[in-house]
Amino acid sequence: MSTPSAPSTTVDDPSAPPRPARLGAVLFAVVTAYLMVGVDSTVVNVALPDIQKDLHFSPTGLSWVLNAYTLAFGGLLLLGGRVGDIAGRRRTLTIGVLLFALSSLLGGLATDSVWLLAARALQGLGAALIAPNTLALITTNFPEGPRRHHALGIYSSMGGIGASIGLVIGGMLTSWASWRWSLLINVPIGAAVALALPRFVTETPRHAGRFDAAGALTGTAGMTSLVYAFIRVSSDGWGDLQAQLGFSSAAALLAGFALVESRAAQPIMPLRLFADRNRAGGYAGVLLLPAGMFGAFYFLTLISQRVLDYSPLRAGLAFLPMTLAMFTVVRLVPRLLARHGTKPVLLTGMTLIVVSAGWLWQLRPGDGYLTGLLGPLLLMGIGVGMSFMPLNATILAGIAPREAGAAASGLLQTLQWLGGTLGLSVLVTVFGTATRHATGSPSEILVHGSARAFGVGALIALAALLVAALVITGRKAERTGGTV
Repeated sequence: MSTPSAPSTTVDDPSAPPRPARLGAVLFAVVTAYLMVGVDSTVVNVALPDIQKDLHFSPTGLSWVLNAYTLAFGGLLLLGGRVGDIAGRRRTLTIGVLLFALSSLLGGLATDSVWLLAARALQGLGAALIAPNTLALITTNFPEGPRRHHALGIYSSMGGIGASIGLVIGGMLTSWASWRWSLLINVPIGAAVALALPRFVTETPRHAGRFDAAGALTGTAGMTSLVYAFIRVSSDGWGDLQAQLGFSSAAALLAGFALVESRAAQPIMPLRLFADRNRAGGYAGVLLLPAGMFGAFYFLTLISQRVLDYSPLRAGLAFLPMTLAMFTVVRLVPRLLARHGTKPVLLTGMTLIVVSAGWLWQLRPGDGYLTGLLGPLLLMGIGVGMSFMPLNATILAGIAPREAGAAASGLLQTLQWLGGTLGLSVLVTVFGTATRHATGSPSEILVHGSARAFGVGALIALAALLVAALVITGRKAERTGGTV
């Protein structure tokens, strides 16, 4: 992403033969840091009813507990990659982990909604410094070959696994202690990771460069305006003046972002990366798939507690079949990719996600866990496990070494998390529109609105499937092995 210059002095000698024990410690520290990011995208989901009651959120405003984190994370992620280029990846990752732990402490101590949302946004900033630099540190600390492929395979599964594990952990902590511990648990984990990083992980060379502040500001402000506008529509309708101003501001800011990036000498989002057909299709996939998935997590946690009357612990455990299915499948995907290639595996996974969302679309108030939720959760776990690794392989295949950091460490993850944020805001808008004048019991209204949201989620997943089928050829990823 930047122009190379003379590397800085590092503590460890990158040319020294790597020791297996050290590589294991590197992988554990780096993956734990990234796992924190994935877990915190959903760990508060199960705690949302308790948070709403304690801090007096409105039903639609409650989604900002998730959006404040994912929006700051996705909007600043590319800038976090640039900071790592200039300041050093290990140093930037360590600062990000410490900031993440500090903001988790502040969030756990929050006494009102504004305080919590500010802490969640600060968490997102910490996550934006963590995510792009973890992937880059794996590529610089692991030698080319099987060890690196193994490490990248584990790493690439951690985003989805972390999100699903977060639901279980959040349920346990909320039931056994308080919703506050779903945030406070990051403090000791973050401190341990921050201490381990300088000891085990080799620093990367620094590169001369400039921060694309204009791109970061216009891109983040544009996405914030867009999400805010959708949330306003969900509560006040499409005629709301603030919603209309939000959409107008988003259009202007995002157009300005595209203009800035097209002219910047060192853009945070190099637009040339979209010129390759396969890579453009892969980017569309990592944008669209989380859009429906994050929304499904949000509504399913509300349904499990308010309709099925589950405790937070039981609600978290209700997602365990999905987590186990995902974890099992990601261990098999490298062999499936080697045997069948990326496109068949990808299309199979996306099809299962579409079927899962379509099944949830049919949810009715009388459906229980076994009849209404278990089947879709299993299909979603299998589908997600089969989809994201092929998408990563498609995006990374054949990329020039000088652009590997921009594609792998920034843009891929940016689109993934922004897709989740935007998708959640869209589904919340669908829910608010469907329930604004609905009649019936609170549980019937919740299921009715959620089913409508799941229907839109199914259409988004179908769009991702069509893009993969019609745009991605699969040939380039297969030629390069694409098993990471």
